[in-house]
Amino acid sequence: MKLFFISDIHGSKIYLEKVMECFEKEGADQILILGDQLYHGPRNPLPKGYDPQGVAEILNSYKERIVAVRGNCDSEVDQMILEYPMMSDNSYLLLDGRKFFLAHGHMEQPKNLLRGCVYVQGHTHVPVIEERNGVYFFNPGSVSLPKGLFENSYGIYSEETLFVKNFSGDTILQKKLK
Repeated sequence: MKLFFISDIHGSKIYLEKVMECFEKEGADQILILGDQLYHGPRNPLPKGYDPQGVAEILNSYKERIVAVRGNCDSEVDQMILEYPMMSDNSYLLLDGRKFFLAHGHMEQPKNLLRGCVYVQGHTHVPVIEERNGVYFFNPGSVSLPKGLFENSYGIYSEETLFVKNFSGDTILQKKLK
């Protein structure tokens, strides 16, 4: 199974359309959204193509393939127009004998993660793939408002490997899991 991770859309229909083209090209099975879907938040600038209703329409068309968690800019009002659950602070899935723990990343990280577990978060808008004490930390970066010198990006998990890619499909970061 191929997983497609996105985070920090912040209501940008233009960038969501671009990343969903990437989803189709990648041929992924599931979309995992790590929060901050519709609203840009008071600390962020309005992203290019800000259209929360348009973003909701696009995401709702993929509702059967989405697992989502709530970000610090998501609210109950957002849940009223999204046709898939997104108000949980975290979620997890089991794949290839490995637990993927999903969170936005604005709250305290869970304690006692098991070796081999993948902690997946968004929030920082900075892509990361690293291993610490046998736990993998994975952040696909931001769909609409990347920080630092990074490009707009998304994440992939396929064949025991984590990837962060830009919208051209070029790999920015990659790590084979042990």
